[in-house]
Amino acid sequence: MSRDTVDVAETDTSVERRVRARRAGRGALFVVMLGVAVVMLYPFWVMIVDSLKSENQFLAGHGFSWSSWRTLSSTIPVLQEVISSTIICAVSILLILAVGLPAGFAFAKLKFRASGVIFLGIVSAMMVPLQAILMPEFVNITRLGLTGGYTGAVLVYAALGTPFSVFLFATYFRGVPDELIEAGIVDGLGYVGALWRLIVPIAIPAIATVTVLQFIQIWDDLLVGLLFIQNTSERPITVGLAVLAAGRTTSIPALMAGSLLSALPAMIVYLVFQRYLVKGLTMGIDR
Repeated sequence: MSRDTVDVAETDTSVERRVRARRAGRGALFVVMLGVAVVMLYPFWVMIVDSLKSENQFLAGHGFSWSSWRTLSSTIPVLQEVISSTIICAVSILLILAVGLPAGFAFAKLKFRASGVIFLGIVSAMMVPLQAILMPEFVNITRLGLTGGYTGAVLVYAALGTPFSVFLFATYFRGVPDELIEAGIVDGLGYVGALWRLIVPIAIPAIATVTVLQFIQIWDDLLVGLLFIQNTSERPITVGLAVLAAGRTTSIPALMAGSLLSALPAMIVYLVFQRYLVKGLTMGIDR
């Protein structure tokens, strides 16, 4: 056997080993991810199964019934609470985007005195836990008389979400070429026109990222809604479920039905915008 034949055989063997090792690694990764998926989805499956049982069927461990959903709708105003949560999320996110977009653009592309210090202060606000500022915020909102309806909660959510949006938009806009903005200014758009007509259309991944993350955080939050919305007709779904769970006789199937109803919107929003979310979160790596 010639030297060249031996080298080719060794090369083929090495390539085959690498292919087998790559396949084994992918198989192991698939098994691990499958295990993680089972662990993460099992509670959701339990909610679905238990929500389709009556109280007696839940205690017996078998059976099927829609009575838990009827119990839920008769105990708390589910539809009104879902609408309230939607209104709170929508208005809060609009305020966060309205402040975060121009602020992030200004910090990324405009040079002004103490911009670095101001930006550092805004980013530092992300590190402050909600529990540390909840009571001072409650005192301030109460003094303004804004604890009756949506206004107080919306302002608190907007204040909590704005630092993250400013940071994310500033990071994104730093990767936008300065020549694009300069061309817009030369064409007479100005900085405001360049932002809304040139930058915003290409910032959809960043906008989607802020929207999805803030929606999930606001929709699932309990503390702000519980403290700042004292009007029972305007309380969000999370507060309604807390009231249901705090009752003297708590129906576990009804609570599971409510929890399932509360979890679905956040899951749907995440699945719809998943592609933009992943792109927005990895934009720093791509750039």
